[in-house]
Amino acid sequence: MERNLKYTRNIGIMAHIDAGKTTTTERILFYTGVNYRMGEVHNGAATMDWMQQEQERGITITSAATTTFWKYNGQQYKINIIDTPGHVDFTVEVERSLRILDGGITLFCAVGGVEPQSETVWRQADKYKVPRVSFINKMDRAGADFFHVVSQIKERLGMNAVPLQLPIGEEENFKGVVDLIEEKAFEWDEGSFGMKYNEIPIPEEMKPTVSEYRMNLIEGCAEESDELLEKFVKDPNTISKDEMTSIIRKATLERRITPVICGSAFKNKGIQLLLDVVVKFLPSPVDVEAISGIHPKTEKPVTRKAEVKGPFAALAFKIATDPYVGKLAFFRVYSGQLKAGSHVLNVSTGKKERISRILQMHANKQNPIGQIFAGDIGAAVGFKNINTGDTLTDEKNPVLLESIRFPEPVISIAVEPKTQADIDKLALALNKLADEDPTFKIKIDEDSGQTVLSGMGELHLEILLDRLKRESNVLCNQGTPQVAYKEAIKTSVKHREFYKKQTGGKGKYADILFEMGPADKEITGLQFINQVRGGNIPGEFIPAVEKGFKQAMSSGILAGYPLNNLKVTLIDGSYHNVDSDSLSFEIAAQIGFKNASKKTNSILLEPVMKLEVVTPEVYLGDITSDLNRRRGHIERFSARANMSVINAKVPLGEMFGYVTDLRTLSSGRATSTMEFSHYQEAPKHIVEDVLYKLYGIKIQ
Repeated sequence: MERNLKYTRNIGIMAHIDAGKTTTTERILFYTGVNYRMGEVHNGAATMDWMQQEQERGITITSAATTTFWKYNGQQYKINIIDTPGHVDFTVEVERSLRILDGGITLFCAVGGVEPQSETVWRQADKYKVPRVSFINKMDRAGADFFHVVSQIKERLGMNAVPLQLPIGEEENFKGVVDLIEEKAFEWDEGSFGMKYNEIPIPEEMKPTVSEYRMNLIEGCAEESDELLEKFVKDPNTISKDEMTSIIRKATLERRITPVICGSAFKNKGIQLLLDVVVKFLPSPVDVEAISGIHPKTEKPVTRKAEVKGPFAALAFKIATDPYVGKLAFFRVYSGQLKAGSHVLNVSTGKKERISRILQMHANKQNPIGQIFAGDIGAAVGFKNINTGDTLTDEKNPVLLESIRFPEPVISIAVEPKTQADIDKLALALNKLADEDPTFKIKIDEDSGQTVLSGMGELHLEILLDRLKRESNVLCNQGTPQVAYKEAIKTSVKHREFYKKQTGGKGKYADILFEMGPADKEITGLQFINQVRGGNIPGEFIPAVEKGFKQAMSSGILAGYPLNNLKVTLIDGSYHNVDSDSLSFEIAAQIGFKNASKKTNSILLEPVMKLEVVTPEVYLGDITSDLNRRRGHIERFSARANMSVINAKVPLGEMFGYVTDLRTLSSGRATSTMEFSHYQEAPKHIVEDVLYKLYGIKIQ
């Protein structure tokens, strides 16, 4: 088993919306023999887009996992693939997939190039240190430009993009590729749906370009090693293909380069060579660093190597609810092995769980397996309580792995069931959806009693409401989407909170002195610093103080919105031998937050979106002036394939219904993509509007 891990690849396919991720995955399944016919996204027949909403809209909403096998140089490789969504509203799916993957294929459209969501997924992959290869897809489309996309990867993503192939022809004349390492040309046979491809002579007119790019490749390899440099100086042609492959693999694993290849998934060209590149250059579980975590009791660092004989350790990265088997937890095994029917410890909850069944997933189809080994991805049934990001380990060798951090929701909507009888049904259905999706939040508004749903965008909430109707048969009335504002405090204040309650018998007593102010730069959430000395507050009560402030942050003093960040320094306090307990200190912190907030300068923060509009030049003026009217800040204009591109930052509150307005402004010819950028202080008139809507207060 140890040796076999070298022949496993855990990869994700990621890209901007419409770059062809699902089509590429479908072709991989066809050429590796998993599927006997090709599923097409536009027909709603793609294997990996199994949800009804995905088939109707032709988009990927949820990441789907599958396992396939590919033979290269006589060796069978096991490839676990996760197909991720491209739409920014479902960025959670990319985030959690990248956390557990070893390598990635980043797809770029040969016409669109590096688009906004391409940059987002690239940054996410950087965060999780995922090596990746780049596949320039849609080479058959009008306006396709391989070399332009390569230069965009270098400029926009700051990555050394190294072409390993050159296209033979472009647009409707695209018919094959030249492999620069092998110095061979390949042409795909359209009659066999691209199953067969033939070696052909390198076209005469391409020979100078091929020679130039191959020499650049050899030179780049030579710079990596003194031995190869010596060879290169004497005669560049003495550097062998194996030496080049070895150097390119090393540089890819170290994330210093991204190998670039090309093709057209829809026209069945280039997929077999993409699979070859995956097994040649992307890491196996033994090539990546050992996963590190902390021991839950001693809090000392612990590492787990990818080895079958080691203690079991896995991370649950996705929870799904299946109508037949109940709660399904997708997990990645980092070390050890797990048999169906055995017990594991959920370190995150501290509870023991019995795994009744282990499944290998193929989109929404489940194949039961007896056991699962290090380096594999699977799903399990039988959990009573499990959340995304939980660590599962051997009971005798616990380790807590780093969880997965998710972005905060930016948009909210109020809902209520259409019939009174559906109230309980709605609560159950919403909790089920919230279990599956960590970027979906539910809150009951204390003043109005309304159920408020928050998510990553209008499409995200629309899909969730559609799922409520189809999967749980709950129909809802919904309000208009609202911006998920946040609050912050701008000034620091020192405050002493003395909490004492005597009601006969054991009372309540807590006394805390703290300083509260804005958190340090780049920190979101609570920054808690304990400076209590001399045991004035016993150590066991300190976490309760922190918990109290964390809970209090969910409702700010200005308009009841959660605080974006807060720094609390606990300086001093006192306690009572009998009456003090954790709850007393937790309550003192909550009351202290409210009282201290009254002395600070509170501000409202609004979410700002990163917007890209692609439009014919004739509409540029109208679209620009419309963005200025929406308080947009235009960052740059550029050109892309005879179209003008506007990049801007615009407050989310001004962007509801923008797609319809843009269609009107451009006679339906412009397109836009939008993703969350940051929070910024809302101007005075927006604060006045918000307070007036909430409390009917007009600020003079």
